[in-house]
Amino acid sequence: MLKKILLATVAVVLTSAAAPAADKTKFDFWFGLSGDLEKRVQDVCGRFNAAQGDFEVVCTSQGNYDAALQNTIAAFRANKQPTVVQVYDVGTATMMLSEAFYPANKLMTDNGYDIKWGDYIHGISSYYATSKGEMFSFPFNSSTALLYWNKAAFEKIGKTEAPKTWEEVEADATKLKAAGYECPVAINISANESWQLLEQFSALHNEPIASKNNGFDGLDAELVFNKTKFVKYVTDLKKWYDAGLVKIKAKEQGQDMVQAFAGGDCQMIMTSVGDHGTVAKTAKDGLSWDVAPLPVYAGVKRQNSLVGGASLWVLKGKSPAEYKGAAAFLAFIAKPESALFWSTVTGYIPVTTSGFEYMKAQGFYDKAPYKGREVAIASLTAAEPSAVTRGIRLGGFTQIRAEVGNGLQEIFSGKSDVQTAIDGIVTRGNAVLRRFEATYKGKTLP
Repeated sequence: MLKKILLATVAVVLTSAAAPAADKTKFDFWFGLSGDLEKRVQDVCGRFNAAQGDFEVVCTSQGNYDAALQNTIAAFRANKQPTVVQVYDVGTATMMLSEAFYPANKLMTDNGYDIKWGDYIHGISSYYATSKGEMFSFPFNSSTALLYWNKAAFEKIGKTEAPKTWEEVEADATKLKAAGYECPVAINISANESWQLLEQFSALHNEPIASKNNGFDGLDAELVFNKTKFVKYVTDLKKWYDAGLVKIKAKEQGQDMVQAFAGGDCQMIMTSVGDHGTVAKTAKDGLSWDVAPLPVYAGVKRQNSLVGGASLWVLKGKSPAEYKGAAAFLAFIAKPESALFWSTVTGYIPVTTSGFEYMKAQGFYDKAPYKGREVAIASLTAAEPSAVTRGIRLGGFTQIRAEVGNGLQEIFSGKSDVQTAIDGIVTRGNAVLRRFEATYKGKTLP
């Protein structure tokens, strides 16, 4: 009898040992970052997979933001969509009207997570929220634009602080030029620079880019930045360019403005806080530099700057198990510890107040490579977002950005005067908006 019991026990043990462990639920995450940032996203995915044993996220770069969105649309039509996709800021309107997503706030509630949505920095969350403040996606990689300035060069003209107004920028650039600096200010006028030159400028001055509160209040919005301070701003930039105070630096010319600043060739640039790490890593020996909020014109009450980057959307048509995995992944990313890791390996900023406070408590901003990045948070929270500084909710905005770049190139090449060129940008951009409106005829933004 005892022998039979022993044999039975051995059989059970052997059977249990031979039985495979329960399979993890796999789900796909598509994103639009490449190069070093692709590796950093893969690091995030690896950290999540190692932190628990129930789910495995399979992360795949689509090359860039445009490809990520377009490939997802095509995959959805073929019923081969990922569970989670990264969509850049200006793709928010398209996603909201697509009816292809599982709202993030509902996903988390349905899967037992209590997310403190109010913890998200308002200058970030407002860009992705509905008109009622509902969060349909999770803010992920976030940044804003800052002024980078060469402290040593400024000391030579008797200044120890960055310029706060555009009038100061002109005066400082003039002195820098007289002191022998050939490139006091560098700018880039390609399509992507609309984010800094038009969008950030308009937000900081509390001026609209489009009617209907930048499109939040209706698909029939029209561009209006040909009637705002943006015209004066471009006029001034062109005047300073003609005077040799501003130089155009672009990759097409062999040296972009970030390289020009890091190499000490140009003394002021406006670019993303995401470039902070690049400057720190590539700055020439002895370069003394810092960052500051972007300038505003004298007499203007500073508003919050705009967030840039992307958010994470969950798509319809997946299994309950995959949704549990997606919820766990999004909850993992939302942890303050994840914010610290993400900001350490990239130039992006925390998206929640708790994440920011955690990073401060860990001494993140006291460390030389990261000191100054807190200025981005100060810029995003300079004021409570107004109706026109919560974000941009316009369809086809990638094409509109391209039109902005084309128009600026006409101006700086001398082919067109400022007002005529900006009027042309608005006319062509409004045609893009009308096509987008026709595509979603009868629908309204949430």
